[in-house]
Amino acid sequence: MIKATKIVHREETRIKVDFPYNQEFIALLRKVEGAKWSKTHKAWHIPYTKEAFGKLKSLFPDIVVDKPEKVETQTEKKPQPATVPKAEEVSLPKVSSVLIEVIGRKIILKLPKNEVDTKFILTLRFAKFDKAQKVWLIPNYPDNLEIIKEYFKDRISNITIHKEVEVKTGTETSQKIREKDILVIKTQTNRLRLIFGFNKSLTVAIKKMPFWSWDNKNKWWTVPFSDKLLAQIQELAKQEGLNFCYQEEKIDTNKVPRKSEYDLPNYRPCPEDMILKLKELRYSERTIKAYKSLFEEFINHYPTTEIDKIDEQKIIAFCRYLVIDRKVSASTQNQAINAIKFYYERVLGGQRKFYFLERPSKEKSLPTVLSMEEVTAILKGTDNLKHKAILTVIYSAGLRISELINLKIKDIDSERKQIRVEQSKGKKDRYTLLSTKTLDLLRTYFKAYKPKEYLFEGQEGGRYSARSIQTFFQQICKKVGIKKKVSVHTLRHSFATHLLENGTDLRYIQVLLGHESTKTTEIYTHVTTKGFDQIKSPLDGLDI
Repeated sequence: MIKATKIVHREETRIKVDFPYNQEFIALLRKVEGAKWSKTHKAWHIPYTKEAFGKLKSLFPDIVVDKPEKVETQTEKKPQPATVPKAEEVSLPKVSSVLIEVIGRKIILKLPKNEVDTKFILTLRFAKFDKAQKVWLIPNYPDNLEIIKEYFKDRISNITIHKEVEVKTGTETSQKIREKDILVIKTQTNRLRLIFGFNKSLTVAIKKMPFWSWDNKNKWWTVPFSDKLLAQIQELAKQEGLNFCYQEEKIDTNKVPRKSEYDLPNYRPCPEDMILKLKELRYSERTIKAYKSLFEEFINHYPTTEIDKIDEQKIIAFCRYLVIDRKVSASTQNQAINAIKFYYERVLGGQRKFYFLERPSKEKSLPTVLSMEEVTAILKGTDNLKHKAILTVIYSAGLRISELINLKIKDIDSERKQIRVEQSKGKKDRYTLLSTKTLDLLRTYFKAYKPKEYLFEGQEGGRYSARSIQTFFQQICKKVGIKKKVSVHTLRHSFATHLLENGTDLRYIQVLLGHESTKTTEIYTHVTTKGFDQIKSPLDGLDI
């Protein structure tokens, strides 16, 4: 049945249209000019005019017109508890029939069903009825408990407040925390998970931090990990009188290892057509390697099924296997989906298809940065001349490791003090800094090693190995006592951060790093103003 009622909505007379949810009805109703949905009334409404009502009647000939004695005057503003009749005013039974239980961040309310009480409870923000347990669940916001106690008064038979509550701290773990505790967990994705009871000041402070996120399902906050943010949270907890509890997430050792060609007797390699197509479309070598590896894992997950006959259900099952059993990162999961879609859509020429898969959003984290003293220690602690030259160029020019190994001798412009980076990430060329000290070191290196084409070559010629650079970098960091979790890419982050600390404009740093958007560069710090000709490599400020 469709019913029309006169209402006042946002100080304007409208016609409310009530009907059971029906997509066809909604499509027809949209034809009425000015038709809108109201969250407050939980119904559609149209203008209170003859034209609108005439159109409504033509669309729904059987509509019932309700003529209430009083016009409904609800507005979008949330009604306050004071506007609801007091329990005593409606002659409710005064028996002790209301049970209240406070558990951490929620209030559980159990009472006999009553329309007036229900209207009162619904004035409390985010209150909802749990049909399974037949109780009301209300957020334990400031004053909510006092408002409930004031309303029910002597009808309350018992109030239980749990000083200690069990909360989920991970997907399969839980822990008991007290009312005045704040639990901070450093996750494997380099973020901080914050679990605490409702605290307005702390919530406001978290929302001012970069890349904050609220997990509505698990009821916890997460922010990127950094020593600075951790210290800030600890100080906030102290100001709010909370007990600060810090933990680090344990590494999951139960994940299933990937099957290699040595584990399967009939291991199937990636189809040659897929590799050729990736090369034809000019995908980077790194992407080709990743897609090849992930697609091989996929097709060997179903070793007895022909590749072209693996159906959608098997694709979905494989993606769940990656998450549940293999416990891969969100980035790897996304790449696996992309590799599978690439083969079936681009190689086989199939239609673009939507798979019912939950694409995970990558958790944003702040980059680890070395201090200038730590960079000095690393470069001074490097005894091998070639290794020292490699790390110096990466730091002084802010290069990616792939850009460093692809540098050729011709890319070094000693007269203009610039390094040309060709076809880097995103197929872009750019110029970056060539430090005076770096140039002097490169001249010494060049005389000793005499490279032929690439600036840094392997023992048998050709490009230097990226894996070798990562290996000797970790050895040097261990040698000089660097405790942070770092990689060669940390030198690039440190380059950008040190430039900012020296007063370089963020827009120039964006150009030097080769970022397409300033938003990517903004992760480092605030914008400052300084000319390009005033930029000096941070390496020149080091005592090396």
